[in-house]
Amino acid sequence: MTVEPQSDQVLVGQVLAGDVGAFATLVHRYRDRYARYAARMLGSGDDAEDVLQSVFLRAFRNLGGCSNPARFHAWLFQIVINECRTFATRRAQRDERLVHDLRVLDTPDRSAIDESPIDREMIHRAVERLPAEQREAFLLKHVEELEYDEIAELTGASVPALKMRVKRACERLRNLLEEVDNVRTSS
Repeated sequence: MTVEPQSDQVLVGQVLAGDVGAFATLVHRYRDRYARYAARMLGSGDDAEDVLQSVFLRAFRNLGGCSNPARFHAWLFQIVINECRTFATRRAQRDERLVHDLRVLDTPDRSAIDESPIDREMIHRAVERLPAEQREAFLLKHVEELEYDEIAELTGASVPALKMRVKRACERLRNLLEEVDNVRTSS
């Protein structure tokens, strides 16, 4: 006999009734997916872990504000997106104070360029170089495989704006990867 997993709606109701273990089930259900997104968005697993701690604490404290417990995953994803944005903004402000020569930030990392074809690491580095709004839209569309209307709901951006961000992200990625390939072939 197989036990069906409890729905998000049931688990949210249990948490609101005082069952902290039900929240642990929700965390376990969504942690890996949202950790992958946060790590891709922030470029660091350690930063993603910091963000997720904040996300789950914020979600637990504000669970009563989840107006549609059946869509808990979307409500939680909005928190993840907002926490990633906040973290990235704070990090950029901190880095601005620490980096005096901004050209250093735009210099490609030569250690990623070798004789092998463009690989995952190069793509990952290229994605990290996208502007935050483009990176967010690209990851939500092509990595998380969400529809534009879902992304609009999560981010608050319009569908046309999101389509433009994804288009520009794809163009920028193509250019960045061509630069890497050109450097490799000219060496």
